[in-house]
Amino acid sequence: MKIAYVRVSSVEQNTDRQEIVADKHYEDKASGTNTNRPQLQEMLNNLRKGDEVVCWSIDRLARSITDLHSIIKTITDKGASVSFMKENMTFTGDESNPMNKLMLNLLGSVYEFETAIRKERQLEGIAKAKAKGVYKGRTTSDRLKENIIKLYLDKVSQRAIAKELNTSLSNVQRVIKTYKTKV
Repeated sequence: MKIAYVRVSSVEQNTDRQEIVADKHYEDKASGTNTNRPQLQEMLNNLRKGDEVVCWSIDRLARSITDLHSIIKTITDKGASVSFMKENMTFTGDESNPMNKLMLNLLGSVYEFETAIRKERQLEGIAKAKAKGVYKGRTTSDRLKENIIKLYLDKVSQRAIAKELNTSLSNVQRVIKTYKTKV
């Protein structure tokens, strides 16, 4: 079975450019800096021998070289393969192609480096904004706020809301506190 794995970093982004024709699709809207992504985990759990996982590019599967190797090993240990369209590379667990391994390590390291540089620039920008007194922190989207309030009114616990909506408990508490002051 041909399986597509598609990932973007946030709910606001769309997956249009990662068009993959496959029998089954798994799609996450979450950071690639860790493997705690629901659709990734479901895909890995459901893999069978002979399946082919297709990703648009290496950075869509993982942003850490350690995670990249771990995910590919999990896939190939199950007798499945993984292909990356952009890089035109396929991994089957057969390590007889040292050039493929070199390219995976090289590109994986580049994507990990990009993530580190982006985070460094972000922290520098935040520090400058704080020094100017204009930094207010990340705001919660209106859609997320609405979902938090809806679940809160349905008597769902704050911890369960945070888990279900993949947000922090403190964010849920802050939204509910603001809601209570307005009601």
